Amino acid sequence: MTGPVRVTHPFHPLFGRELDVVVHRHNWGEDRIYYREGRGSLTSLPAGWTSVVPEDAFVAVAAGRSRFRAADLVALAALIVRLRS
Repeated sequence: MTGPVRVTHPFHPLFGRELDVVVHRHNWGEDRIYYREGRGSLTSLPAGWTSVVPEDAFVAVAAGRSRFRAADLVALAALIVRLRS
């Protein structure tokens, strides 16, 4: 997949901007899009933070009223338990 995509993560500094994707691939355990930043360096974002991935149904229904998804909070709690032991 190449071409323009929009940054959709609400807390990312590039939120709302379109980026020209150089490559879309699975790397570092997740799908990522690679693009050239202002100085020409290749950089990446998780594909889920862009319009490459359809909007999560929970995020759409929450319409900004909830900052966290239940599955993410459960995963965070599990991570905290693992780090404490």
